[in-house]
Amino acid sequence: MEVHSNDYRIKSVLGRLELIIDNENERIGKDPEFDLKVSNAHKSRCLYELTMLFRDTDQHEVARSYMDQMQGLKKKLTTNANRVQAHLDAVRAVADILKSAVQDADADGTYSQEQFLYGEV
Repeated sequence: MEVHSNDYRIKSVLGRLELIIDNENERIGKDPEFDLKVSNAHKSRCLYELTMLFRDTDQHEVARSYMDQMQGLKKKLTTNANRVQAHLDAVRAVADILKSAVQDADADGTYSQEQFLYGEV
């Protein structure tokens, strides 16, 4: 009975993880209301649950029972990693633009405090 219960729980968590990844892949970079931090917390929780469930499962059974679902999930995770990286690169680029704008605004032709310190030394 425990094997069937564990089997159902693994399939359930894999399904939930797949939904989370599909949602994230669809919304990241498109939906300004999308909360990547919350989505990442949900993914982490599912991965933790899978780790605990697979710990008590025979490795040969895992390979046979879930191979198709896990292969599909692997492809989605690859897409997800690429989209998250693109999102992080975009955030970094915007932060660099803002940083440059602030530095340019500070360098508006007036002298900074640091420039006066050199004369006092």
